[in-house]
Amino acid sequence: MAHRKQKYFGVEVRINVARRQDGRPAVDVRHLNRRPNQPQFCTSFSRDAFMTTQLELQALHEEISALEEKLQNARTRLNTASNLPNGFVKSESETSSDSIAPESSLHTILLLADSALPLGSFAFSSGLESFLAHHPRTSNSASPQALFHNFLRLSLQSLASTALPYVVAAFKDPERLEELDNDFDASTPCTVARRASVAQGKALLAVWERSFRAHHLHSKASASIEALESFAAAMRTSTAETAYPPNGHLAPLWGVATCILDLSLGEALYLFLFSHARTVVSAAVRASVLGPYQAQSVLASKELKTRIDELMAQHCTRRPEDAGQSVPVLDLWVGRHEMLYSRIFNS
Repeated sequence: MAHRKQKYFGVEVRINVARRQDGRPAVDVRHLNRRPNQPQFCTSFSRDAFMTTQLELQALHEEISALEEKLQNARTRLNTASNLPNGFVKSESETSSDSIAPESSLHTILLLADSALPLGSFAFSSGLESFLAHHPRTSNSASPQALFHNFLRLSLQSLASTALPYVVAAFKDPERLEELDNDFDASTPCTVARRASVAQGKALLAVWERSFRAHHLHSKASASIEALESFAAAMRTSTAETAYPPNGHLAPLWGVATCILDLSLGEALYLFLFSHARTVVSAAVRASVLGPYQAQSVLASKELKTRIDELMAQHCTRRPEDAGQSVPVLDLWVGRHEMLYSRIFNS
């Protein structure tokens, strides 16, 4: 009779291999190091059954290892491939489909996405009117609808590369609001674009002071509230003799305001880009390029959503000092808007 000691799942056993009366091999397993009151574990079975059990256990261990490796690889791809910062996407525990209660930020998103929000953005075409004027329709030219889709793509790219890093920086560090506002002003060479950004930023600040402030004074984002209040006070007291007066650009103010209103970073960025797309689409309707149903089709399209998602992933990790105009010709179209003989938009 041969015997050996081995551990299975932390239990030390002694395995005795012998021959039965019929000549077939048999295996006897006994539990070693048992406690005084613990019953003896003892079993006897054929060697074939023992080997079969061993193979099954080994196969199960290999399957578990393969699944664990696959899960780890999936988690790694989720964390690194998307390259999104913390707070960009809500966790699975925060987005349960079993509850009928809407997300706490849904009400705020609806307010900021409402066309009645008095930001004055619909007074601007973001360069679309000038773009169409500099592309007169001829027999060989593209249709106005094709020109519009090309312009919308370039306009979103330009906004994301120039403004999105400032939104992210202000959202994460509200105390830098005045610095970010000054840097954004210095990096905006186009006078018309600068004027439009300041006008909408001041309008957003007025909305905060007259509409949202009374309902969010006890928000958990106390540092953001203090930074925004200090910035608003500096704007009111600044004079022509002030060395570096605050300007009130939309991008950094949007980052701080959405942080106070308890939006996630992903929601703030998506809404920032979507609002710009909605403004350009609305300008196309009033310029008789699109009809109202065509405009809604553009806003509801999967292409627009995919484009916004791509721009967010591309620019959300970029630092403000690395931001810059990626579509230089857009500054020319926006800047030449004031030279048009007749126009219906401010920019």
